[in-house]
Amino acid sequence: MSTPPLSNPLRFAVIGNPIAHSRSPQIHSAFAAQLGISLTYDRLQSEPAQFEDDVRAFFADGGAGMNVTVPFKEAARGLCASADEAAEFAGAVNTLAPLSGSAELGLQGYNTDGVGLVRDLEQNLGIVLRGLRVLVVGAGGAVRGALGPLLAAVQTPVVLTNRTLGRAEALAERMRPQGVVQPLGFDELGGAGPFDLVINGTSAGLGGRFPPIPSALGAGAWVYDMAYGDAASACLAWGRSAGARALHDGLGMLVEQAGAAFEIWHGVRPRTGPVLAELRAAQPRDPAGDPPRR
Repeated sequence: MSTPPLSNPLRFAVIGNPIAHSRSPQIHSAFAAQLGISLTYDRLQSEPAQFEDDVRAFFADGGAGMNVTVPFKEAARGLCASADEAAEFAGAVNTLAPLSGSAELGLQGYNTDGVGLVRDLEQNLGIVLRGLRVLVVGAGGAVRGALGPLLAAVQTPVVLTNRTLGRAEALAERMRPQGVVQPLGFDELGGAGPFDLVINGTSAGLGGRFPPIPSALGAGAWVYDMAYGDAASACLAWGRSAGARALHDGLGMLVEQAGAAFEIWHGVRPRTGPVLAELRAAQPRDPAGDPPRR
């Protein structure tokens, strides 16, 4: 039985641009209801020039924790006095908390994206990652946070492709202590397959476009977009036309990374399964058979 909620709710938020679509307030409110924790959780839209001021103002006003999403994960690392190992390797932060014991307003950074991705793939979708041949598309903040745990789970080299090859090469070098990442440009992918799993970590889907990845690379593979809802539509359409084995959006990743962030803030892990099931049930199914969309 849950305990009665506290009278003064703790304040949390997610910051990004765009942000109106975010399900994080619903997810964290559901976690809090499970455990009798009183909190508020808001969406904050920011601009690059205003991001640091918006974050610091939130915590100066008593904020207890913040999630960070596109396009600010890499910038968030620069605001932190310290960060956990996942955030250090990634150079990207998706979870912020006040730094305990600091005389000034310091921030501690975490990255729960990789844990969320692996938990969704293995626990929710039942995909055994070890030994799979994996292609990851993109080299931004979401991918930077996911690569470390993904490499640990797969235990084989991962192919990384990005429109700007230099970013993929830099990230591959950064991840070298955790595993082998092979960077390739889009025009080098022709002979790189086949793959068992294709993961899209770009934000191109927000504009309704998918990068020019040869469709042959998706044939017979699991195709997974880290985004969810409409933002995943372009990737899932590519996978369908390529003859993918199965298509999955990243709603489960969102819930699982949120569960990890919730545990950081509150010291207790919520049950993610019921929350994910509730979100899935509320989504209409695509008539073509894609995963539910928001």
